[in-house]
Amino acid sequence: MAAFSFFLFIATVSTLFATSSSSTITVNRNLTDGQTIISDEETFRMGFFSPTNTSTNRYFGIWYNKISVTTVVWVANRETPLNDTSGVLFLSDNGTLTLLNRTKNVIWSSNSSETGNNPVAKLLDTGNLMIRNSGDTNPDSYIWQSFDYPGNTFLPSMKFGIDFVRGINKNLVAWKTETDPSAGEYTNGFDPEGYPQILLRAGSEVRFNSGPWNGLRFSGMPNLQQNDIYTFGFELNSRELYYKYELVNNFTISRMILNPSGAIQRLIWIERRQVWDLYLTAQMDNCDRYGLCGPYGVCNIRENQACGCMRGFVPRFPDEWQRADWSNGCVRKAELGCADGGDGFVKMTGVKLPDTRKTRYNVSMNLEECERICLRDCNCTAYSSIDVRTGSGCLIWFDKLMDIRVYGENGQDVFVRMAASELHRNAEAKRKVRIIVIPVLVGFAVILGFCLFVFYKRRQKKKGITNLVREINFAIDNEREDWELPVFGFNTIANATNNFSDECKLGEGGYGPVYKGTLEGIEIAVKRHSRKSKQGLDEFQNEVKCIAKLQHRNLVRLLGCCIEEDERMLIYEYMPNKSLNSFIFDERKRKTLDWSKRYTIITGIARGLLYLHQDSRLRIIHRDLKASNILLDKDMNPRISDFGLARSMEGSKTEANTRRVMGTYGYMAPEYTIDGIYSTKSDVFSFGVLVLEIINGKKNRGFRHANHDLNLLGHAWRLYKNGKQLELMDDTIKGSYVQTQVNRAIHIGLLCVQKYPEDRPDMPLVVVMLGSQIPLPEPKQPGFYTERRRPQEADCSSSNPEWSSSNHLSVTYLQPR
Repeated sequence: MAAFSFFLFIATVSTLFATSSSSTITVNRNLTDGQTIISDEETFRMGFFSPTNTSTNRYFGIWYNKISVTTVVWVANRETPLNDTSGVLFLSDNGTLTLLNRTKNVIWSSNSSETGNNPVAKLLDTGNLMIRNSGDTNPDSYIWQSFDYPGNTFLPSMKFGIDFVRGINKNLVAWKTETDPSAGEYTNGFDPEGYPQILLRAGSEVRFNSGPWNGLRFSGMPNLQQNDIYTFGFELNSRELYYKYELVNNFTISRMILNPSGAIQRLIWIERRQVWDLYLTAQMDNCDRYGLCGPYGVCNIRENQACGCMRGFVPRFPDEWQRADWSNGCVRKAELGCADGGDGFVKMTGVKLPDTRKTRYNVSMNLEECERICLRDCNCTAYSSIDVRTGSGCLIWFDKLMDIRVYGENGQDVFVRMAASELHRNAEAKRKVRIIVIPVLVGFAVILGFCLFVFYKRRQKKKGITNLVREINFAIDNEREDWELPVFGFNTIANATNNFSDECKLGEGGYGPVYKGTLEGIEIAVKRHSRKSKQGLDEFQNEVKCIAKLQHRNLVRLLGCCIEEDERMLIYEYMPNKSLNSFIFDERKRKTLDWSKRYTIITGIARGLLYLHQDSRLRIIHRDLKASNILLDKDMNPRISDFGLARSMEGSKTEANTRRVMGTYGYMAPEYTIDGIYSTKSDVFSFGVLVLEIINGKKNRGFRHANHDLNLLGHAWRLYKNGKQLELMDDTIKGSYVQTQVNRAIHIGLLCVQKYPEDRPDMPLVVVMLGSQIPLPEPKQPGFYTERRRPQEADCSSSNPEWSSSNHLSVTYLQPR
């Protein structure tokens, strides 16, 4: 013991002459509290730290050196903190790093099974602390490295996965809290059982499944796309299994973390704002909850009821299913008859592949061989290819199919085993449908073509209308395959609305009056263009082309249109509760909206916007999101309506300019109002205004307060800065509110109305924030929060009840560029 103490004394003295700029620790040098090691290019720093200024706990770790916000990426003694500054780290001559406390007890050790010869510990510019023999430059030859034992952070160049040779499983383990690095509840790592997939667990319970690697990405992570920030790849062989990413350039700083609430997030450092910005999350919505729909259940976030059964299956317990308890899943309508050799397969397209822990795979087989092998084995329940790029590889399931969800074009195909009787039933049903539908469609096409021809000829005779008809018919002919929208005759719609009688009139907006009617037994709402309206062909054609392609439970459904004579009419499904505007700004009606209903409306609008911005075939910018354009169905579920001003964008484009700024004051974002720049973030601003209006029960524009002249945004900001945000809440919900939810909704609303678009979250993040307890960043000053109004402006905030998605508050002006 005396010899060891003498060695430690000599090593300690030697550190007095060591500089902190070295990137290595050698056998004859140690590191004490207050000293640090810096990587060669000064990217990372290593030493002792405390998580907060008030904490007495000391940890040894690695953090970014060049950014202002201390960001720790690895902690050695996360479970055994030091309680003072007496800690010493030294490297033994066998290549083991050891951390001692004041009493020379071992707090942490690298504990490598390898031994070294003249070892050296070096902090690399990747953030990896590596111990290797002096002079050895082979990156795969090392004694120990911190990248084999990650904490909550997945860094570029790190191989996240399993080293079969060394027997190391490189899992992420969340911190207990943001300031406590000890192991939290959540872990995230590869499960090698069956075909490998990444599982997020809370304790032993699986919470999220990445799905298997399909050659492009993990099946359950459609957000993982090729981009300009990082490249990524997957490797599986007899020696190792890992996922890895590399940054495209050295100017970008990015990391992935598993936060204490279980969210898997990619963050990017924004130097200009000195913040970590969320780039994407692995979990997107409720369908990412593992096994939400149970065995043989399929989750589709776009449906009113998220869970459904696969074709050929029914709910195991229908009563539970009706109560939205889907955990017991579905069962087959007809049992398999493997011994009879009559089973076959039904193809499911555009889905996330089921949990692969009970699978076998062969990367060299083709799909035909895969089908034959599955069919021969009575225990095989489904099969699929492994690589979607080539359709090669064979993946076979031998258990109940779990954790399937619909993705559409970003999903894959899986072939599910089905009894012969069910296959015959499906085939017969398809045959009957073909017998009935094909002649009907052909007849309809002939009749429609004749009607359009007659319609076109008649319209040519009317001076001043010819160009309108030509353009509309041209649009219909060219878009028919995409939006397939029924065109109704004028007499049909007139009969449905009792000849547009005043008794059927629901209201009137900027486009024209709206009538209630009944068409083929279905209640409809007809929006009829007024000749006095300034909105014309562009808005009509734009709405038809945009909304006809969209299908989501939080978007209003367009049933058809009428373009006969000089009429332009849009036919929608009827919303019995009219608009949110008629409830939330009405002193009597808003008493019926308790907090639960308001929060449901907020989350529903958010999901509808998420679909428009990310999940629809084209990215749709609404540009006129406001309370009067949110309709409420019979169950008070919100439906976004009025797409007359909407614009679509292709590819990754998210922003555009216009000289013709149209929208509604009080909801328009600053950059759109002033410069004509609209984007998904301008819709986010409008959403934030809506959130605060729903909570407060008053309009942003025309808001009045005895103590100041601020609008609703300024009032909310002022209360938030003073810690009194609950005073924003409408008095009518004070008996039903959930304080944490109200606080969180106000916080999210203020994040959405921040002045600069880059500060605002995008809708995928908003949906995640509304549906989870992930930490929220501090909001910055809202746009237009100091707006002062003249007394007459209060008249612009009329709360007249209306059904329609009108633009009666819309303004148009030219902004010179």
